[in-house]
Amino acid sequence: MIPVTTFAGRAVAVFGLGESGRATAQALAAGGARVTAWDDDGGAVAAADGAGIAVGDLAAADWSRFAALVLAPGIPLTHPAPHWSVARARAAGIEVIGDIELFCRERRRLAPDAPFVAVTGTNGKSTTTALIGHLLASAGREAAVGGNIGTPVLSLAPPARQRVHVLECSSFQIDLAPGIDASIGVLLNLTADHLDRHGTMEAYAALKERLVAQAAAAVIAVDDRWCETIADRVAAAGVALTRVSAARPLADGVYGEGGAVFAAAGGTAAKVAELTGIGSLRGAHNAQNAVAAIACVRALAVDDVAIAAGLATFPGLPHRMEEVGRRGRVVFVNDSKATNADAAARALASFSRIYWIAGGRPKENGVASLAGFFPRIAKAYLIGEAADDFARTLGLVPHVVCGTLAAALAAAAADAAADAADEPVVLLSPACASYDQFRNFEQRGDAFRALVRQLHGVTSPGLGSGTSKGEAA
Repeated sequence: MIPVTTFAGRAVAVFGLGESGRATAQALAAGGARVTAWDDDGGAVAAADGAGIAVGDLAAADWSRFAALVLAPGIPLTHPAPHWSVARARAAGIEVIGDIELFCRERRRLAPDAPFVAVTGTNGKSTTTALIGHLLASAGREAAVGGNIGTPVLSLAPPARQRVHVLECSSFQIDLAPGIDASIGVLLNLTADHLDRHGTMEAYAALKERLVAQAAAAVIAVDDRWCETIADRVAAAGVALTRVSAARPLADGVYGEGGAVFAAAGGTAAKVAELTGIGSLRGAHNAQNAVAAIACVRALAVDDVAIAAGLATFPGLPHRMEEVGRRGRVVFVNDSKATNADAAARALASFSRIYWIAGGRPKENGVASLAGFFPRIAKAYLIGEAADDFARTLGLVPHVVCGTLAAALAAAAADAAADAADEPVVLLSPACASYDQFRNFEQRGDAFRALVRQLHGVTSPGLGSGTSKGEAA
């Protein structure tokens, strides 16, 4: 835990009692603050009370006594409308902040030179954060990895000069961290997302820009227009910038080409590492994650030999292009995190002979946008509420409505085993939410992994045996 001493002796309101909210309340109390915590969910309040957190109905509280409101990132700050607790805080004239802001203030007090990496972007944040932490650890460095990726930041060990904090930061968390000041800020990509919470794409992009603009150094992928423009502004403002790309060579920066990663300076490039054959980093999207992570750890003085060794042992994250087993030539891949068509496209682009398990509770627009990948699909096995609609979209692509994940896997495994291709892939990449048959995408992916490992003759790669903590924002 990181005891938060910056509010010692003062009263603080905490709203939102999920995992990060409970950790925040406990860290504030450990640092000497007088905490009053609350949630609109009575069950969350009861759980916090049972954990020894001081709970109290903030709707009935005297807000003039509070020094701040610490808000959980899932609670609306501005859009579609400020939560009632935010309105009460603003009426009382007190600041509204989050756990990342508390961490930054405590770091400035305890160890302002302690290395702090903050990673954001629309896609790839979790993999890049995990990869940076893995590369550091494999090089013998102490890395504390958390934030939006799972472990709440205030549950990590305190900032120290020998410890690198590597935090995934969602747009919601950045919105609550006006003083975020990473040693290295990483921005991966920007596409329209969470506009219901930020109002416009411009507002959403401005939050992401804050993370890199206020960092001592920045690593920015320049593969989309938004990020390229931000990189130019950040460089003009004097922030030390490393541009990275998975789409084209760069005269200065780190880029991927032909399965390898190169570092360039003044137009001269040198090979840093090879990605070919690393199953946990398949696909163009993972190439972007890799070049950003490599640029980051090089800035933290990890040498290229250690980087190459660390890449080779990266296990990847559960439910994200996770290789869960092999049987002969057939590879089984769990991409349960692909809850929409855009996410499934990254997996479909990564393989050439696919036995595709798809379906669940459908998202808007279905899978029509994936038509360009249909030639890669040997056969599709459709499950859940979306099965009939997906069948109509697939048209002449061989497919069968299986209903359940167990039935789909059994059929796909049998068909893939009879395929003469070099490496047929049984791919769970549903392009749908899980809620028709499973509690969440993690439970769906865990079920797929367990079913695969029950198949006769399957060998496990020993990768991704854990489960993740939830959706990234």
